Amino acid sequence: MRLRNKPWASEFIADHPEVIIPDPEQHKGQWQQVFGNTNPLHIEVGTGKGQFITGMALQNPNINYIGIELYDSVIVCALENAIEAKSPANLRLLKVNGADLNKYFAKNDVSRVYLNFSDPWPKVRHAKRRLTHEGFLKTYEDVLVDEGEIHFKTDNRGLFEYSLTSISAYGMLLTYVSLDLHANMPEDNIMTEYEEKFSAKGQPIYRLEAKFQLK
Repeated sequence: MRLRNKPWASEFIADHPEVIIPDPEQHKGQWQQVFGNTNPLHIEVGTGKGQFITGMALQNPNINYIGIELYDSVIVCALENAIEAKSPANLRLLKVNGADLNKYFAKNDVSRVYLNFSDPWPKVRHAKRRLTHEGFLKTYEDVLVDEGEIHFKTDNRGLFEYSLTSISAYGMLLTYVSLDLHANMPEDNIMTEYEEKFSAKGQPIYRLEAKFQLK
């Protein structure tokens, strides 16, 4: 994702602590109090401009959602999306590094992790940066409930094949695999900005669902 400097972003973010939580580490293990209910929590690592996470929050009011993005110039777009949607009560954003999830979430805080159109990091030496690398899978497992789920979408076949192998090798159970999601698209599918762009060009969208198994 190309980052464009937005000098106003930091101030705008600071003005909306009701959406972008300013000190998320203080809420570790207590996210139900933040949302004021005991509904399950789903998070998106690398939420981008927020179209997906906002759409999911609107579609599923009985699930809590948190979108995670590191850069001011990107998460401010997700903030604008949330505000335009009248800031759904079940949606929050965190401006943090997705590699540090266990700083902000305790075991059993999260029921599902979404990974949408992540950077493929195609060079072999960068494999550890892929969000489906075993190091990241361990981090997700640390914050998910038992048998918690990962849902993953990408347009990159190489990353998808890598992810199938990595997830299987970690001992997770693949419960759904599609090599062309839009050929038989579920009615409840919420598209990301990238998904709209790539599918409009006729590129297949790959998707998988997997869950951790009890050890």
